[in-house]
Amino acid sequence: MKYFVIILLTLKFAFSNAFADIINNIEVKNNNRITKETIITFGGIELGKDYNQEKLNQILLDLYSTNFFSDIKFDVQGDVLVVEVEERKIIQQIILNGVKAEKTKKSILKNLSLREKSPYVGFLAKQDIAKIENSLNSAGYYFNKVDVTLKSNNNDTVDIIYNIDLGDKALIKNIIFTGEKYYKDKKLKNIIVSEESKFWKIISNKKYLNPNQIDLDLRLLEKFYLNKGFYNVQIQNSSAIFNDNHFNLIYNIDAGNIYTIRNTKLILPDDFNEKDFKEVKNILKKLKDEKYSLIKLNKVVKQIDQISVSRLYDFIDATIETQIINDNKLDITFVVKESEKFYVKKINVKGNNITEERVIRDMLEVDEGDPFNRLLHAKSLNNLKARGIFQEVKSEIVDTQDGNLKNIDITVEEKATGEILVGAGVGTEGGTAQFSVSENNFLGKGVKLSTGLRMSETRLRGNFTITNPNFNYSDKALFTDIFITDTDKLTDSGYESTNAGFSLGTAFEQYDDFFFRPTFTTTYEDLITNSSASENLKKQKGTYFTTELGYTLDLDKRNQRFQTSDGFQSKFTQKIPLISESNTLINGYQFDTYHSFENLTSSLGLYLKAATGLSDDVRISERINLPRKRLRGFESGRIGPVDANDHVGGNYAASLNFQTNLPFLFSSFQSVDFNYFFDAGNVWGVDYSNSVGDSSHIRSSTGVGLEWFSPIGPFTFTLAQPISKVDTDRTQSFQFNIGTTF
Repeated sequence: MKYFVIILLTLKFAFSNAFADIINNIEVKNNNRITKETIITFGGIELGKDYNQEKLNQILLDLYSTNFFSDIKFDVQGDVLVVEVEERKIIQQIILNGVKAEKTKKSILKNLSLREKSPYVGFLAKQDIAKIENSLNSAGYYFNKVDVTLKSNNNDTVDIIYNIDLGDKALIKNIIFTGEKYYKDKKLKNIIVSEESKFWKIISNKKYLNPNQIDLDLRLLEKFYLNKGFYNVQIQNSSAIFNDNHFNLIYNIDAGNIYTIRNTKLILPDDFNEKDFKEVKNILKKLKDEKYSLIKLNKVVKQIDQISVSRLYDFIDATIETQIINDNKLDITFVVKESEKFYVKKINVKGNNITEERVIRDMLEVDEGDPFNRLLHAKSLNNLKARGIFQEVKSEIVDTQDGNLKNIDITVEEKATGEILVGAGVGTEGGTAQFSVSENNFLGKGVKLSTGLRMSETRLRGNFTITNPNFNYSDKALFTDIFITDTDKLTDSGYESTNAGFSLGTAFEQYDDFFFRPTFTTTYEDLITNSSASENLKKQKGTYFTTELGYTLDLDKRNQRFQTSDGFQSKFTQKIPLISESNTLINGYQFDTYHSFENLTSSLGLYLKAATGLSDDVRISERINLPRKRLRGFESGRIGPVDANDHVGGNYAASLNFQTNLPFLFSSFQSVDFNYFFDAGNVWGVDYSNSVGDSSHIRSSTGVGLEWFSPIGPFTFTLAQPISKVDTDRTQSFQFNIGTTF
């Protein structure tokens, strides 16, 4: 209101004097920080132009809208416009008294209208009080009190001081479900995020009343019932003060009837080829007589979208129309329409203080001037999220004056990209340790640098890797890896091996989600033996120089790279010797598939690898072992063929892996994933197997794993128990990794 009154009074008295039709000059008074040129620019003033009172009024409004001025006066003297201003003070600091947690401070400051180094506007400061109160309410501080004071500094700046009394957090005493709910309370409590306060839930934030959390609860409950066939479900929430800072959280559920699907139909635009959607029609046939399920219907829409993009149907919009036939029957129609056709005029990138704008733009699937495609736009956002250098990625489609042109505003929030990782494994006969340091956004160019060490009682491996995901902005990745491995088993098995080399490779998307990764590797190895070595090892004594070409064919249909819940990944690898003193061909294949149902996610994995000597026996350094994650509960490289009491690897390796999360365990802890796994596998076969202990016995293990995104960084823990093994195997029941960012 004050703002409006100032403008009216100014407009009333600003032009009491007559003024010339043409203004040839401007004079500015009382400006200390804002230059005359800046005022001309902000006001849109063009000297030598005709001006009437309406145009001058607009200049005044434009200058006020900058928030740099608390008062502006105009006076026209001949052909000179005299502008007298009163500048607003600049905010030097915003201080939050009473808040210690840095995370809470950042959350509050992020939502404020006023910023440090910006002009101070009194009414915005008062509005920010309400925003702070809402932020604290969302964090569970329902009983907070906030007031603001202003401190003037000598340099014409001010400090805004918000005095905050957090009060006690509002605890959820009981969660109550009423109405026709069909399911037990225990089941429904596992669906929602909010939880009852218990003495053992010390670090959980979900036990506090939070309106955002309650909104999420309502969506989760609704989604649960919709996927169970309850098409007309209605859910309401209320809360009641129990005593002091305790609340009862009440959800009233009217589930209604379970609906089944009577008929399905697909309606396409006239210019669409129905043969392209044959797969969709087959899916629709299977939906008949099944219970209504929103997740199944959305998968059909996703399939339609994917087909439309692959067949270059640029402007499409697939929607679901339902018709109630009776109390328990539905007809479902999928309508594919040609949606609003518009093109991308401009893409604005915001929030990148460190990351170069070009790095972000090159991760986008849609460019300026392209027709807008919502699927490619969604893939662009996923590309940005998957890079691992942003905390948050948002986008907004903005209208322009041109009807068929729109702007896209992409806003990123950068995060700390330096990582330190420490890990260890403890087994029955020793342990392993690892340490690594990486920077994932070197100089803001999206380049990853990493170095690490892995140690055991007999082996030390170090490496340094540089990865550029978009080398020279070519849409191709380039990486190089320098490595050295020293294996000292002179005492136990009579040999020592030093293996050093480097690799250079690239990677690019050949087709949709199909990647090709060729790699060139050169290696130098020195193998020495003593009298206690086996005859087989003595034959391999000497130095070797190897150059090989490798490649990977990768079809990646996972919905996301991290915490995958749907899709699959299929990879074939091959290493071909080029210049080598021992020619070994290595082939590998792995397949991992992921499936989710409600809040349960399971995965099944297959791993196969084989080494074949083309002209000689496979050298010990080229033999195969199962990766650590493919057979948990056993020390890596410590199963399979044994020569002179030492595990020497095999010509073949295979494993089968099953894993599922256990959402009902540790559900009270935020950012904690708990899972169960079963692994089975073996390493077998050497060229001289008649003289080497080689078992065809399948090894297997079971166990649990925990992933916790702690305040200091990610923490992973694995506890495994071998089920089947042989006497020569070395087990490793416990593994953990902990990291932090910088």
